[in-house]
Order: sequence, then C-alpha cells, then structure tokens
Amino acid sequence: MGTDGRAATGVDLAAPPAPAGAVLSLQHVTVRFGGITALDDVALDLRAGEVCGLIGPNGAGKTTLFDVISGVRPPEAGRVVLDGTDITGWGAVRRARAGLRRTFQRVQTYGWLSTADNVLAGLEWEGGGGGLLADLVASPTRRRRERARREQVDRVLEFCGVDSVRDEPAGSLPIGTARMVEVARAIVERPRVLLLDEPTSGLEEGEVERLADRIRAIRGDESCAVLLVEHDVGFVMSLCDRVVVLDLGRVLATGRPDEIQSNADVRAAYLGEP
Repeated sequence: MGTDGRAATGVDLAAPPAPAGAVLSLQHVTVRFGGITALDDVALDLRAGEVCGLIGPNGAGKTTLFDVISGVRPPEAGRVVLDGTDITGWGAVRRARAGLRRTFQRVQTYGWLSTADNVLAGLEWEGGGGGLLADLVASPTRRRRERARREQVDRVLEFCGVDSVRDEPAGSLPIGTARMVEVARAIVERPRVLLLDEPTSGLEEGEVERLADRIRAIRGDESCAVLLVEHDVGFVMSLCDRVVVLDLGRVLATGRPDEIQSNADVRAAYLGEP
C-alpha cells in the first residue's frame, strides 16, 4: 500500500461506506488513458426503484463509466459499492451474477441461437444441479429446474414483446427487436442494477414507447435501479426520475429533469445553448 492510503490498484481504502438506501454507489472514481483523464473523481448513488439518466457530449466519459460499473475496466482510483459491498475488485461475470446487468451500445446477442435460448443464457450460470450424472440419467430435479427456467424465459419473452420470434435466430432479427431480446436476457433474472447503453438506438417510435413502458415496469416493484446512457434527451427527460450530466469526465450537474433542462451550465455544455 502506498503512503497516501491507497492500495496498489488505486482504490481508496479509506473511502466512506455507501449512503443508506443506495443500491449502487460510485465513490471518487477516476480513469485515465495516458495523459487523458476520462473520469475525474466521479461520485454517483442509485436508489432502488429509481430510473437515472446519464447524458453528456460525445467523449464525456459515459461509456467509460459504464465499463467501470460493470467490471469491464478497473478504475485508477475510487470504488464501486453494490448493496453495501465493495465490488471494485470483482470481474464482470461475478458482478453480473450478483445482480448487476448491462446492455451495450452495439447489440450483443448470440446470433446463432434462437431468441429463447439467448434469454435462457442469462440463467445458465446457475447450473442445473447434479452435474454430468444428472444429465445422463435425466434426474427429476434437473428436469424440474429446466422446466422452471423455461417458464421464466417464457414470461420475460412475453413481457418484452418478443415471444413471436422466440424460435428465430437472434442474428436475423431487426435491430429494434434484437435490442429487446438483449433487454430480456438482462432482466430474466431480476437485476439489482440494470445498465442500459443507448437503448433507443435503432428503434422506431412505437418500439421506443414500448421500451419506456418496460423500463417503468422493471423498476415498478422498487427492487431494481436503472441507469441509462442515452442521446435522445426527450426520452431521458420524460422517463427518468433524476438526470446526471457528465462533461469532460466530471459530473457537471445532477437533478430532476426540469432542473437539468433549466441549468445554464448544462444548456451551454450539452444542449448547445448560450
């Protein structure tokens, strides 16, 4: 450990605990690429049942922040706390299994698998129990678990409006439908935090409205927090409870949509107004 109280990874071991009620807490997160600071001392807390929008100009650090939260990229300094547990050193797979699920700006489905099997993949990490022997003898326990998982997939396919293409290869689907398949895979096991990266990209108007309805329903039981990066400012302002604005790697403003829309600094930096 260095003399400044940080571990070799740059994580501040003296950082305060997450605020009470926060599902996800980012504390003093900093990321640098050579001489460029992509994220500079970013702090953000998400509450259960909240939909929070993350906006900012291109290059503001939004995707980098998603990468830090989801475990794709470690921060140079700071920490990520999920349900009171410091997960900064956890990899992406472990975070996903703990309930932190993500979609991507470019759709990442398994193109050769059917829609249903893409969604089922979100549950496969749990295993069926009993190992290879249970497979060979087709144990009743294994069959019950498989049936329960298939039923869970059926419910999510219907919820996301993609049941009609359940047997179609995901790689053959229009981008709007494929995005909903990716959302279905992310929520088939109820997440604690759902990260949506440019979810309306490539969607038609009706699909955007359906996506907004599904996001509201996902957070409806107040067990899941949703954080979304989106360039469609109208979508963000109509859907989100709170909006965070990044500019040059720093948090420029945080507030309700109406507060963000009337913030002079935000209008100058992001909305292009004097």
